[in-house]
Amino acid sequence: MKVFLSTDMEGTAGVVDWSQCRGPGQEYEYYRGQLQAEVNAAIDGALAAGATEFLVNDSHSTMQNLRPDELHGRASYLSGRHKPLYMMEGLDDSFDAAFFVSYHGSANSTSSVLYHTYNPRAIAEVRLNGAIAGEAGVNALVALAHGVPVVLISGDRLTIDEAQPFCPDVEAVVVKESVSHNAALSLHPDVARELIREGAQRALNRVTDFQLPDITLPAELTVRFHNRALAELACALRGVERQDEKVVAMRNDDPLQLFRTFIAAVMLSRGVSE
Repeated sequence: MKVFLSTDMEGTAGVVDWSQCRGPGQEYEYYRGQLQAEVNAAIDGALAAGATEFLVNDSHSTMQNLRPDELHGRASYLSGRHKPLYMMEGLDDSFDAAFFVSYHGSANSTSSVLYHTYNPRAIAEVRLNGAIAGEAGVNALVALAHGVPVVLISGDRLTIDEAQPFCPDVEAVVVKESVSHNAALSLHPDVARELIREGAQRALNRVTDFQLPDITLPAELTVRFHNRALAELACALRGVERQDEKVVAMRNDDPLQLFRTFIAAVMLSRGVSE
């Protein structure tokens, strides 16, 4: 059994501030260790359920947060910036399941710790077929394209709530309750890891029962930017249409192509907003 694991960092137990998940610095060094432990807990649970092969896509910030020699399960490690499929690079139809570890709430989730959707400087909200979508929902487009079920998501409760319309039967592991953008009540790290390990094992024990992401095709992504210039720039991409001064829409019956168009818009926005 082959598992794809996409990991962010803001959803790690205890993380409540950008200084904890952006290096360099002592705080970051500590919390990257906490992230590594949560990733390894997911792999340990998958191993207990019979998984034999793992690919970990380090998807946070500079995308080089983990220590490859410390990954359990002899996992392959995909790191570095400018991946064409970003957080979902490396996924294909050879995988049996996808895990989303340490994910966070969307740009519209004002009560989720460190909420954003891909580019916090540029994107104010993303909707998928009319429903608010965080990174888990958007990334599920790639899983759908390759016929791979998303079986595990960890993070705060709001992150799970936002993902469930698209992955309704996902094994959800809540490691913290968000209080505000920079505050949360987190489980003890040992408890968080136990729950992730148990959740991963349960998910793979019933992997054949999972359905593919529940996303009706053709699908539509609408993106609200923080300013009209970013929306105007996105319209340079094929298949992107202006809805109002700050909102664009992109539609496609191919979920992978829709995701690629979204990522292209994100990359354009980074060049301008940063």
